[in-house]
Amino acid sequence: MSDTFSSETALVLFSGGQDSTTCLAWALSRFARVETLGFDYGQRHAIELACRERLFDGVKGLRADWAAKLGDSHTLSIPTLAAVSETALTRDVEIAMGADGLPNTFVPGRNLVFLTFAAALAYRRGITHIVGGMCETDYSGYPDCRDETIRAMQTALSLGMARKFELHTPLMWIDKAATWKLAQDLGGEGLVDLIREHSHTCYLGERGAQHDWGYGCGECPACSLRAKGWREFVAGRGHTFGVITREGG
Repeated sequence: MSDTFSSETALVLFSGGQDSTTCLAWALSRFARVETLGFDYGQRHAIELACRERLFDGVKGLRADWAAKLGDSHTLSIPTLAAVSETALTRDVEIAMGADGLPNTFVPGRNLVFLTFAAALAYRRGITHIVGGMCETDYSGYPDCRDETIRAMQTALSLGMARKFELHTPLMWIDKAATWKLAQDLGGEGLVDLIREHSHTCYLGERGAQHDWGYGCGECPACSLRAKGWREFVAGRGHTFGVITREGG
């Protein structure tokens, strides 16, 4: 454990998806050093974890200062989360709306568990800033993505570990179109293309079908939100982006 807690280092929850890649760029633009953390919890779309190395390489290639800032990459295996969950993200079942008004892709406690493990790791690494892609503006209605939840977790973690953690959620109040725009503002069209080609968002883990916005089944809630945001982003910018021709994988 480090006895020195740094305000210059951030730990980014990095799944390999569009949102977390944008958050990674956001953190690299603001902190002197950035480490990342991914979770293997038995998710159907575990292919997202395999996308991270290409994203790391791509981000390093975009800007030399980002390459110099990017630090250790961590992965934690927490299969218990899937064992206690009966959801469409952890079971091979059809995605549908539940009787409680939430999609059955909601994994109860997931972000609470993620943030707790992230804070524990940050404590050991001497990090006080934790960055996550939670958003309640353009999302599936998950209660653990709400700003109120994140603020409560920040208080609980800081009290419970006797360290003042700051939880940053740069996407909380923007929609998916604005998320694409933020990526462009941070890393230019190079970052936008990197996200389109190498990030993964599809809940079903599909990497075969190619779309303007990237790879995915094109029908699950995650793909639908990403595609809608892409269309609005392109329409708002008046751009015609090139078609990606490489194979998915």
